[in-house]
Amino acid sequence: MSLQNLKERALLNEEVRREYDELEGEFVLINQLLNMRKAAGLTQEQVADKMHTKKSNISRLERGGVAPKVDTLKKYAKACGFELKVSFEPAR
Repeated sequence: MSLQNLKERALLNEEVRREYDELEGEFVLINQLLNMRKAAGLTQEQVADKMHTKKSNISRLERGGVAPKVDTLKKYAKACGFELKVSFEPAR
C-alpha cells in the first residue's frame, strides 16, 4: 500500500480528518519550506550554514511539530533566496 493510499484510508475516519484539518496550516508551511529549499538547490546543511545554525535545527523545522519564530522563517527564506510575506485570511 502506498503512503497516499494509507493517507486516504486514514482520512475516511472522521476523527482523523478533523485532526488533519486542524494541522493543515502546518502542513502547508512545511511544504513551502521544502519547496523553497529544493528550488534553491540547497541541502539542509547548506541552509544551516547560511543561517549560522545546525543542520539538526533545519531538519526539525522541516519536520514540523515546532512553532518557529517569524525571525527564523525570515532567515530560512533569505537563505533560500526568498522573502517572507505574511497574510491573514478569514477563518473557514
